[in-house]
Amino acid sequence: MFTGIIAAIGKIEVVQAKGGDLRLQVSTQQLDLADVKLGDSVAINGVCLTVVDISGATLSFDVSRESLDRTSLGAVQTGSEVNLEKALAVGDRLGGHFVSGHVDGLGTVISRQESARSVQFRFEVPTGLERYIAEKGSICIDGTSLTVNNVADNWFEVNIIPHTMQETIMSNYQVGTKVNLEVDLIARYLERLLPQQDAGITHETLLRNGFIK
Repeated sequence: MFTGIIAAIGKIEVVQAKGGDLRLQVSTQQLDLADVKLGDSVAINGVCLTVVDISGATLSFDVSRESLDRTSLGAVQTGSEVNLEKALAVGDRLGGHFVSGHVDGLGTVISRQESARSVQFRFEVPTGLERYIAEKGSICIDGTSLTVNNVADNWFEVNIIPHTMQETIMSNYQVGTKVNLEVDLIARYLERLLPQQDAGITHETLLRNGFIK
């Protein structure tokens, strides 16, 4: 489990093909590794991966075929910058929102424009994913917890303040950039728990499934 608060920007040092999938060696830059050990989880651009080797400030991760097919990690190259976050520890401050590190789909930057001191990005989302995205709701983009400012049809917008631009890889985004998207956990499970029928969501339905008291 993660929070979507990026701890450091890392850099891909080695991309090694191994038996049909990949091993990534990532220079962790300013990430504190004092409490990181083999088998721990670290989010790389919002993808939960397991540490398989530690060499100084470099961590190695095996990336399965499933993750390569469903996320942007299959496109990373030596020198690519990535967002890094260690798994949430009990007692840590929750500064963003609950993030699982399981990517729901790939989004695409379709516009980038200045908005006062912020930058406004518009992202196109895969068909079917848009129903989980709500105005003023939470969205995770490449591991970064953000608030949706506007949503319509198959796109949504976020405004990125200077601090977030500096502390994440979002400053590298251009029109056409592919990003990992994880929708809010509540939205995902709400649909699964509610009856699949045309009657829609009622007060009784929410009460019965524990969303209200």
